[in-house]
This record gives sequence, structure tokens and C-alpha cells, in this order.
Amino acid sequence: MPEFVKIYVAAGVVVKQDGKYLLVQEKKPSAYGLWNLPAGRVEEGDSIEKTAVKEAKEETGYDVELIRELGVFHEDVKVACKHAFEAKIIGGELCIPEDEILDVKWFTYDEVQRMTDKLRTPTILQAIEIVEKSKE
Repeated sequence: MPEFVKIYVAAGVVVKQDGKYLLVQEKKPSAYGLWNLPAGRVEEGDSIEKTAVKEAKEETGYDVELIRELGVFHEDVKVACKHAFEAKIIGGELCIPEDEILDVKWFTYDEVQRMTDKLRTPTILQAIEIVEKSKE
């Protein structure tokens, strides 16, 4: 009988403001120092959309409103299936939770393109590219 691999579902947001994208720098050992979208694992009982909004608030301090779903990304059977949403900031203020995030910064599209080796996964750039291409 084949062995099944259990994966989890994650949800995150792409926030663009004033021509820049909001990224968080991971503190967890498996991704220490890498940049990611504000995102996290969907917990039992939460919707994917609720998770995206909740994780943005927890990791950045900003309240966001989802604009649209950008896609579902799944690179490998051993990693999370990731839902990405475009979102806009509707309130809150920058607040970095020191227990899980090293830093929160804004990057231009060109900067994100040049830092692929510093991104947690290639799906981050893929999600940002969807937003960039839709604005052309």
C-alpha cells in the first residue's frame, strides 16, 4: 500500500502600496532570514480567506481587506498548498511580532525580482507577478 503524505494549506496576501510590496522576514529556524508574504497555516475551523486576513494582522499589524484571489500554488507534495490573495491595507499600524518575524519591509517589484535567493519560495514572486501583470 502506498504511503500517504499529509500536507497543510496556507494562505497569504500580496499587498502593494505606493509601488512597493510588503514582505516579512521569517524567524522560524526552517526559513530563518528568508522573506515571505504575510501568510500562515489554515487552522481547523477557519476559512482560507479568514486565515489570510488574520495572518496579515498577526505578522505586520495591518488590517487588510482581500481584493481577489491570485491563485493556488503547490510546488511539491512535501510542502504546503498556498492560497494567495491580493489585499489592501484598511487600518492598523506596523507592529512586528518579535517571536516569529525578524523584519517587515516594502520592496519594489525590481527588488523582489533580484532577491529570489532570499525568498522563502518561488511562489512569492509568482503571486507578485500576477499583480504586476494585471496593472499593465
